[in-house]
Amino acid sequence: MRKNLSIVTISLLLLLASTSAGQVFDVKSYGGQPNADITQALTKAWKAACAVAGSKVVISIGTYKLGVVTLLGPCKGAIEFHLQGTLQAPSDVASSYPLYSEVSQLTKKDNSKFIYVKVQIRNMDTTSVITYAIVCNGEKVVNIRFDFIINSIVRDIQSKDNKFFHINVMGCKNLQIQHVTITAPRDSPNTDGIHIGRSSKITITNANIGTGDDCISIGDGTQDVIANQVTCGLGHGIKVIGGTLSNTKNGVRIKTWPSCPPGSASDMYFENIIMNNVANAILIDQGYCPNNQCSNKSPSKVKISNVNFKNIRGTSSTKEAVKLICSNSVSCQQVVVANIDLVYKGAGGSTTSTCVNVKPTVSGKQNPPACTSKQ
Repeated sequence: MRKNLSIVTISLLLLLASTSAGQVFDVKSYGGQPNADITQALTKAWKAACAVAGSKVVISIGTYKLGVVTLLGPCKGAIEFHLQGTLQAPSDVASSYPLYSEVSQLTKKDNSKFIYVKVQIRNMDTTSVITYAIVCNGEKVVNIRFDFIINSIVRDIQSKDNKFFHINVMGCKNLQIQHVTITAPRDSPNTDGIHIGRSSKITITNANIGTGDDCISIGDGTQDVIANQVTCGLGHGIKVIGGTLSNTKNGVRIKTWPSCPPGSASDMYFENIIMNNVANAILIDQGYCPNNQCSNKSPSKVKISNVNFKNIRGTSSTKEAVKLICSNSVSCQQVVVANIDLVYKGAGGSTTSTCVNVKPTVSGKQNPPACTSKQ
């Protein structure tokens, strides 16, 4: 049996334009069979479908192996891509081949688009439905990348046991991610569920994420992120956006490293969040330095402002449930803490809070009392 496989079970519809697909091209008709490598079969099916307007490529239910495959356009018209089965990647990417399947220049002749399927979907501008997931192995590569996608929907993805980020969103605008399930072991580092960078108008709904790292993480240059009905388990929790969190290392968190260059992070809202046995339920950490492997001599120069923590309740696995640790170079501004009710599950008293270089505006219920400790 192969070891260190990461398997993604996929229910996939890749619809590149509003179309009613006509002729169907099933990989089985081109020699693709379950439990076998379908790289050549998929290449042949795609080439045939590309030459027909309004066609559909189908990989039906079953388990298949897939290596490098390049699916090229431009094509005669839009193509529906139905992937209903489970894809397995090689266990040894170095000795096999890079895990990249791509759809490049998949387009009508008058509207060039570049799409990379399996690892990357790239440079799309469409109002159609895109649902995609990728197979990966034990190497530290991103399971699914969405780069420069505009006006699109990603849905019905299951990603399991990747060794790095599961979904990476980069340079996207007006992208909806719906009905995703992401799992990895509790002790697997850097296995962020969904990482978003340099993107805007990103909506995540109906997600169930349990990994060894962040549930949802927000990188630089990102704005207008909304998450609804997101359930997180294991791991570090959600850095910037809310939901329901259970047994996570962190709850809602904003972090910057020491020595960060000048920058800003503002207009962040954490509202209506339930914590179930969560450590560091509410956390601003501008001295983030895991394993003490960085210099604390120069404080972070990232200015954090207009941050709202409202209606956050539940149980804390640590006494210090609220920590607002801001930089002594640039203090946090316009931080609002309202209607907080976090109960410590252990012995030795009730929850406490710490404030450093911040004077939050406080209202409503405060459990723990705001800024029990000030530095």
